[in-house]
Amino acid sequence: MKRYSYFALALPMLMAMTSAKADLLSDITSRGELKCAVYSDVPPFSSPDPQTRQLVGMDVDLCNALAKQMGVKLQLMPTSVEARIAVIATGRADVLVANLAYTKTRGNQIQFSDPYYVAKEMLLVKEANAGKTLADFKGKRISATKGTTSEQSIVLKGGKPVTFQDAASAFLALQQNKAVGFVTNTMTGIKMISQAKKDGINLAMIPEPMALEPIGVGMKRGEPQLLASVNSSLKAMDDNGTIDKIWDTWIGPNTEYKMVREERVQPLASLKFEPLE
Repeated sequence: MKRYSYFALALPMLMAMTSAKADLLSDITSRGELKCAVYSDVPPFSSPDPQTRQLVGMDVDLCNALAKQMGVKLQLMPTSVEARIAVIATGRADVLVANLAYTKTRGNQIQFSDPYYVAKEMLLVKEANAGKTLADFKGKRISATKGTTSEQSIVLKGGKPVTFQDAASAFLALQQNKAVGFVTNTMTGIKMISQAKKDGINLAMIPEPMALEPIGVGMKRGEPQLLASVNSSLKAMDDNGTIDKIWDTWIGPNTEYKMVREERVQPLASLKFEPLE
């Protein structure tokens, strides 16, 4: 009887200790450091500075701002595109800031913060087709990099994907009239249109997006306290202009990417979009 009573008393304490151990936000606060995973070499998001060899970029600045807002120091964790989900799922990093777009598959692997911007898959066409709408390209051959969300968006909009192993080859297909359009993200599209113009080829971007890709901070599933802290931090960074400043520095209107930040930090559920796989 006494043994049972002891177990009954000890069980709640054991459960509390287990719960505390599972609370990643408490661990971060206790150690006073946020382990933030970023790309090892994907400019302008995170790549080595040629002079200092230190990582710099939009995502690096976002990590620094997030850690400051949460009241802890920052430890950057360089990772690759291929390993960025695993670094969170296995617990090697606390958060992932790597231009991470929400998809159904990723949403089942890790949890996402409220998006701090919405990337768009866009259709590039020859200048003669600039006045058309996406509906005009249903059933038409459209090129994209194989296995990407760009390819998924073509199927989503009723086009016929013509895929290649890299973006350069897919882009060339448009230039050589092997496809009537080429799909990529807005940033890449703007750069490619500018480069093509230098080569005497006039291209345009259809205004209506092929697909929306909310970009957020990735975290391990089952960490509601950390999720709430990151979301409140992002909202504060949005309200005080920190995100706008970082945006303008790296991909804003006065950079080669000429991107205008249109969306604010908002719950993922409030966005009207069809998630890609």
